[in-house]
Amino acid sequence: MALDLRLSQKQAQVMVMTPQLQQAIKLLQLGQMELVEEINQEMLENPMLELAPPPDSAEAAAGDSMSNPEYDQTPDSDRRESDEFADSAGSNEETVREEFDWENYLGEYSSAPSTSLNVGSHENPEETPGFESFVAAKTSLSEYLSWQWRFAARSERDLVLGSAVIGNLNDDGYLAATLEEMARETQSSPEEMADVLARIQELDPPGIAARDLPECLLLQLTRLELDDSLAAEICRRHLALVEKKDMPALCRALKATKEEVAAAIEAIRALEPRPGRAYSTTDSVYVTPDVYISKVGDEYVITLNEDGLPKLRLSREYRRMLTNKEAEGETKKYLSEKLKGAAFLIRSIHQRQRTIYRVTEAIFKIQRDFLDLGVEHLKPLVLRDIADELGFHESTISRVTTNKYVYTPQGLFELKYFFDSPINRFQGEALASESVKNRIKQIIGAEDPQKPLSDQRIVEILHGSNIDIARRTVAKYREMLGLGSSSERRRMY
Repeated sequence: MALDLRLSQKQAQVMVMTPQLQQAIKLLQLGQMELVEEINQEMLENPMLELAPPPDSAEAAAGDSMSNPEYDQTPDSDRRESDEFADSAGSNEETVREEFDWENYLGEYSSAPSTSLNVGSHENPEETPGFESFVAAKTSLSEYLSWQWRFAARSERDLVLGSAVIGNLNDDGYLAATLEEMARETQSSPEEMADVLARIQELDPPGIAARDLPECLLLQLTRLELDDSLAAEICRRHLALVEKKDMPALCRALKATKEEVAAAIEAIRALEPRPGRAYSTTDSVYVTPDVYISKVGDEYVITLNEDGLPKLRLSREYRRMLTNKEAEGETKKYLSEKLKGAAFLIRSIHQRQRTIYRVTEAIFKIQRDFLDLGVEHLKPLVLRDIADELGFHESTISRVTTNKYVYTPQGLFELKYFFDSPINRFQGEALASESVKNRIKQIIGAEDPQKPLSDQRIVEILHGSNIDIARRTVAKYREMLGLGSSSERRRMY
């Protein structure tokens, strides 16, 4: 069969992801703080964008009279919906506070010495230490130990060897290298490194630089003068029995009564298994809600969080240049492109806010019982339910609910939290799996610690509450909640 090349024409409809569409999708899935960063970045790159003045200012009134409806407002088909959205979302800006030069205030007053005490003054203001100089940063474990070791070291050689030990501690405060490895690194002997390690283990916090958990606990017991106690004996030889919670075996091995062993275990529980934890540099992650839901009378009001969100408008100066034909050639082409981009960005932000509001409203029409009664009354919900309700695609609902948080009378939740798979009942409507998880947590929280419930027993209790669930599902939910098995939860005494 002969092969030949031919040219043919074919007409077909395809969906093209234009840069504007990509930008709209990107804005839709950004969280509140990420959106602020994106807007600030766009303002740096697009001269057509500028901050809008407060709505009650004279500049805003003058700008309204010169506004161009093609760019300053949403399309006619969306204008009424936009007005309703603005009214219900409470989008009016707060009155701008009078600006105050806090930097100069802090620099000139807070950091300068008091002249009334005749301790001198700074002739040159630039020499005055800044406010940041008086703000203490959190000390890391390495810095704290190095500071102590500078006083405890006997020579320059000790400083070098001690730095090698401190540099090989992990975040929990345990030594992550052997004496032989550190000896090779510092060109010293293992005996010399062992002496330095023993002296570093005397530093604060107690238990630091241990090579394993028993050594860490023993170092702390020694600091408490309990190195000859029953607790120390347990740490040396019988921690495995404590882990298994085998009280009879412990009593036989230690030749002690149950009360004595229980007291020793309580002393061990009071110790810190990770001495470096207090100096962890991990910062807390703070979440800014995108939506607030508050109860007014018998109704719930949805309010979008627009605090700190820049209000944009098109630059009047550059629009005037285009209108008066002051820009020509490449300048006019550049400004025209930036004008279209700026106008699309403003409309995309309006559309994003409307979409978040509508999706949140649709979710809580279904989850109204959650707002009134709590997690146990969550209803099963999938993305398709909201997509069909609003006429959106499921992927749009997924983007809207990703990294978006809502503050409700029941607490702060991610919007995705309210989409949950169903758990069937023997009779009646299905339950959301999150409700069942909460029920399992309550059952385990109310159990006898010395006789914890097995997964099968939890299944039987849930069956008695008209919840049809399998044992493997209970085990999966229990692990998701961070709860151990019955043997791991059992108290020894």
